[in-house]
Amino acid sequence: MSRILCLNYEYPPLGGGGGNATANLAREMARLGAQVLVVTSAFGTFPKVEEVAGFTIRRIPTMRRREEKCAIWEMAVFMASASLHLPAIIKKFKPDAVIAFFGIPCGPPAWLAKRLTDTPYVVFLGGGDVPGFQPYDMARLHTLFGPVIRFVWKRAKAVVPNSLGLAALARAFEPGLEYPIIPHGADTSLFAPRETLRRPGPARFFFHGRLVFQKGLDVGFRALAMLPKEPAWEFHLVGDGPQRAPLEAQARELGLADRIFFRGWMRREELAVVMRDMDAYLFPSRDEGMPNSVLEAMAAGLAVATTRIAGCEELVVPDVNGFLVPPDSAEQLVPVLTKLIADQGLRDVMGKASRQRVLDEYSWTNAAARYLELCTGKDQD
Repeated sequence: MSRILCLNYEYPPLGGGGGNATANLAREMARLGAQVLVVTSAFGTFPKVEEVAGFTIRRIPTMRRREEKCAIWEMAVFMASASLHLPAIIKKFKPDAVIAFFGIPCGPPAWLAKRLTDTPYVVFLGGGDVPGFQPYDMARLHTLFGPVIRFVWKRAKAVVPNSLGLAALARAFEPGLEYPIIPHGADTSLFAPRETLRRPGPARFFFHGRLVFQKGLDVGFRALAMLPKEPAWEFHLVGDGPQRAPLEAQARELGLADRIFFRGWMRREELAVVMRDMDAYLFPSRDEGMPNSVLEAMAAGLAVATTRIAGCEELVVPDVNGFLVPPDSAEQLVPVLTKLIADQGLRDVMGKASRQRVLDEYSWTNAAARYLELCTGKDQD
């Protein structure tokens, strides 16, 4: 029986896409017969040790303050705590390999544990941990941590991006490695289409995620402001972040405050229920790896209007399950939104294609099997 340790500074309900990926991969690896231990952050009254879906969660001391986001210094605390606790946990659990979710902050503890216990590690790349990603707000951090990132990658058993675009960024930063790509999946049981007829009323666009500059919501708002008043539409946003106040102000300035609804942060079970009452997914992001939120929207049977960037252009087939437009282009987003608002039949056809595409090509079971193969196979060198 394979034994895999997953190390991630956040795990649901903490955080976003990376934590969800850990939960889904751990569940599917356990279903495939592996013994899985997830090591993550302690928080509030969450149990120190917990058995979930056939695997074990172990929470180590940290200083995390909020469920939905983690500050840089909080990641640094997790890195220090994991460096202290991981070697002893590994000596007891005896895994075949460690999967370090994100080169920073989980890569250095995984490397230290390898030095002390001779346990190989695989690095999961999710986006922000790859130099060149989001250069407008992460360039300084990547410059500062670049040598550490390269050091960790070079000593890993494998370094795994989740999209072609992220692999290209990784290759540009460190061309001397192979980068096997393992796309994300979606929980198609939790995120599923509505079974009832569509409720009457305006077409409802939806977004969920961090309210940050990266997501391009300011561009989406400008595009929505260019639409005619009829037919009616609404835009529902689930999530929180530093851009919430500026976005609320922008909605008021554009005269859209009665059509744009900020619904705050939700746990995934509530999110899945809300999503079933939506009509299309609006995701005008500037940079992504492989966006879980788009996969979940597709699994929920939604047509997708998004940007031609890494990850998104792999998920959305133009005119089949959605539309792709250049990032930062409100003008080119307008005709796409107009089509989706005006044509319920088009939304329904594209939504069905979205769901089928996830079922056919983006399975967490397949992703888990590939990670198990990497973790238990021979080293690349």
